[in-house]
Amino acid sequence: MKNVAVFSLVIAFVLVISACGNKNNAGSGSSNSANAGSGKSNNTAAGVSAVDAARTDTTQEIKKIIVGTGTAFPKVCFLDENGKLTGFDVELVKEIDKRLPGYEFELQTMDFANLLLSLDTKKIDFVAHEMEKNPEREQKYLFNKEPYAHWKNKIVVAKDNDSIQSLDDLAGKKVLTGATSAQAQILENYNKDHDKKINIVYQNGAANDTVSQLTTGRVDATLAADFSLSLIDPQGKLKTVGEPLSDAEILFVFRKNDPDDQKLADAIDEAIKEIKSDGTLSILSTTWLGQDYT
Repeated sequence: MKNVAVFSLVIAFVLVISACGNKNNAGSGSSNSANAGSGKSNNTAAGVSAVDAARTDTTQEIKKIIVGTGTAFPKVCFLDENGKLTGFDVELVKEIDKRLPGYEFELQTMDFANLLLSLDTKKIDFVAHEMEKNPEREQKYLFNKEPYAHWKNKIVVAKDNDSIQSLDDLAGKKVLTGATSAQAQILENYNKDHDKKINIVYQNGAANDTVSQLTTGRVDATLAADFSLSLIDPQGKLKTVGEPLSDAEILFVFRKNDPDDQKLADAIDEAIKEIKSDGTLSILSTTWLGQDYT
């Protein structure tokens, strides 16, 4: 009996030692597995660019930005024959998005007249629609600092109209313009300072409607950026007349007094500087607008 008891104690001791050994090995295995996982992660990080790493880094929050634009401005923001949204401003926004890994841009289309209202009500985060910086807008909105285009506003009339050369010549006449546009502001400012008013006709129609209204005499003139005439009138039925009414810097529009919007505007400025310096902006302008307006 004594021998049996001793033998039982020895067996129990061996089992305890064996169990401890297995526990230590299991812990060591987990550690090796963790190290192997860490090594895989490091190898993956080494094989991607800094921008790609930033985009795929789950520790960095990607902020979604809704960008308001239109569909009725030929070569700037419009739907092509396949129904795809494209144009100078659209492709520029996409290029900026590529260079800002902390943001993800989503384009949202609407009538031009609703863009600033949508910005006010926070339905969109900034406007991309060849927006001209002027004193009236600057009082209410934030603009980024780095222009991506420049233009001159001029009077546009039918090609056979030689009676109009200045704003004074438009007094008492019908002048077509888009509501909330920079050109509308020029006309409205004229009417504030003059007894004989310009008859401003507001519309949200497409470019071909503008050409039709001018050539049929339903309106006498419109105002437009110098670069846009060939875009809205490819058949050459219209012409610009007189001296430029204003020189404009084209920028994006944001909400004022909003720290997040200021941060976004600053980031976009840095991206635009890069796009300018490497020639991409010039290529986009020439491709879509016919020459370099940047």
